[in-house]
Amino acid sequence: MRKRRRETILDVYNLMLGAFLFAAPWLFSYASEAARADDWTSSALVVASSLAAVLAFAEWEEWVSMIVGLWVLASPWLLGFQHAKAMPINVAVGAMIAFMSALELWLIHYDPAPVNGTGPAVT
Repeated sequence: MRKRRRETILDVYNLMLGAFLFAAPWLFSYASEAARADDWTSSALVVASSLAAVLAFAEWEEWVSMIVGLWVLASPWLLGFQHAKAMPINVAVGAMIAFMSALELWLIHYDPAPVNGTGPAVT
């Protein structure tokens, strides 16, 4: 049986954020076609990379999620729907996706495991 990583829950959170982003155009009745298309495309990428990370972890999946999260965060200004109803949703969800991915990257590179088995690692 495969051992679970402690960071897997962050991938599950990103998976849920991606599902929310996919449903957001219907939940909030987006009028902007650019916002709808961006949310559906971005959510598909986030869901795919998060699901892949849950099933078989690779570091590149976290980088993809972080880049897509930053794209979702900036897309209202880059695609011209900054005055639409979708803007605060995209900014909030994009920031959360990017944060979760960056946190997971930090956690996999920083291991607070004890060096001698008695306390925290000291460098």
